[in-house]
Amino acid sequence: MENEGYFYTKPTFLISVIVMVIFLIFGVVAPETFGLAAEAIFDHMIESWGWSFILGASLFLLIVVFLLFSPVGKIKLGADDEIPAYSNLAWFSMLFSCGMGIGLLFWGVSEPIWHYIWPLYDEAMTGETVRSAMRYSFFHWGFHPWAIYAVVAGSLAYFSYRKGLPMLLSSCLEPILGQKGIEGPWGTLVNIIGVFATLFGLATSLGLGAMQIGAGLENLFGIASAPVLWVTIIIVITLAAVLSTITGIDRGIKWLSQINIVVALLLMLLVFIVGPTLFILQIFTQTTGDYLQNIVSMSFDMDASGTGAEGWLGSWTIFYWAWWIAWAPFVGTFIARISRGRTIRNFIIGVMLVPVFVSMVWFSVFGGSALYVEYFGAGGISGAVEADPALGFFALLGQFPASSLLITVAVISVAIFFVTSSDSGTYVIGMLTSGGKLFPPMPLRITWGIGEGAVAAILLFTGGLGALQTASIVGGFPFMVIMLLMLYCLLRSLYSENP
Repeated sequence: MENEGYFYTKPTFLISVIVMVIFLIFGVVAPETFGLAAEAIFDHMIESWGWSFILGASLFLLIVVFLLFSPVGKIKLGADDEIPAYSNLAWFSMLFSCGMGIGLLFWGVSEPIWHYIWPLYDEAMTGETVRSAMRYSFFHWGFHPWAIYAVVAGSLAYFSYRKGLPMLLSSCLEPILGQKGIEGPWGTLVNIIGVFATLFGLATSLGLGAMQIGAGLENLFGIASAPVLWVTIIIVITLAAVLSTITGIDRGIKWLSQINIVVALLLMLLVFIVGPTLFILQIFTQTTGDYLQNIVSMSFDMDASGTGAEGWLGSWTIFYWAWWIAWAPFVGTFIARISRGRTIRNFIIGVMLVPVFVSMVWFSVFGGSALYVEYFGAGGISGAVEADPALGFFALLGQFPASSLLITVAVISVAIFFVTSSDSGTYVIGMLTSGGKLFPPMPLRITWGIGEGAVAAILLFTGGLGALQTASIVGGFPFMVIMLLMLYCLLRSLYSENP
């Protein structure tokens, strides 16, 4: 049996750990300087490179749609006679829980309300703004993010399962690097960039989860939702995630993901029934048409003339595209890990259509209910969202009967999503830093599980949501360049196999 301690000598592991430790020390020793530096980086990236995220995300979507209808869609992610490794239900539960869970709970109410009170072009808090608020929520959680995931996941699954290469991001560049170059200097650099994109992207979501659990505890028990509580929550949930990762994908992550899908769907069904049901159905139908009709113009909008709300694109669309790209190494690698045996066409349909539909329904139920309360009802949710975006979800649930029970269920759901995201992240970074092992050594998974929690805690303690946004931008930009190279290599290999 191969010695599991060998990963400590891997350049990817050594360099990644050293840089992470330096980052953590900087955040602890000089938090104010750290916060100012993060703010300066964020402003520069948005002003100078925001256009590249807009263009890049749209390109990824166009290529994925092309592959869906292309003849190469029949090629399997594995041998021609392989069958899918997981059932459709188990597969969907895992990819959805690890891909968007915490974010949907955090932003399901707060994002539509923010767009309602701070729109891009329309006058605030009008009937037209109700439409645009939901349309942009669909846009930010729709086809673009899942296309970004599909690029990385499809490339990695193809080169790993079809071509027999290690489960490494650098394997996706084999047509450029060659087999020896996958773990050479350039390949190591690609994997290190993937590690830090994953760390920062995951830290953003873990930070959002901690803030929302804190808001729920404040609502239920009156405990002040502040950085000290958030860090405490991160420590507790990180320990739970480490325990979960010990059980492996087929137990811990799989079981928790399926349980959480049921819990989240039950919560959504309850709100649909006790909330403004007719309005939810109407706004879902209307916004689906609005989204599909305007997707092209929204995809390439940069407000070059400056007629829109200043700072809106940087705070929303550009931030989201950078966040999804920063998450792509993590979610993409994990989706690739569980997608063996599916055809490219089946893979794209599953990754693109089903999660997008569920996200649209989710925003219609929760965001639609919140907009109804604000526009037709007594209001009050917008004030909570302006005070703290993490409070939005619970402010809505507080409008319904048995609100304490609903909020308790929501807090539990956030905690489980938190655990599955962190747990999956330890697997992904473990694979990247162990030479592509599908079952990374246990000490390695534990090391990165603790590291993920530490990075999220430092970011929250030194800058809150702003620092989390900066982490996504910084992690996403270099990996976007790698994704463009991945697309070239994937298309080249697919069409050489099926000209």
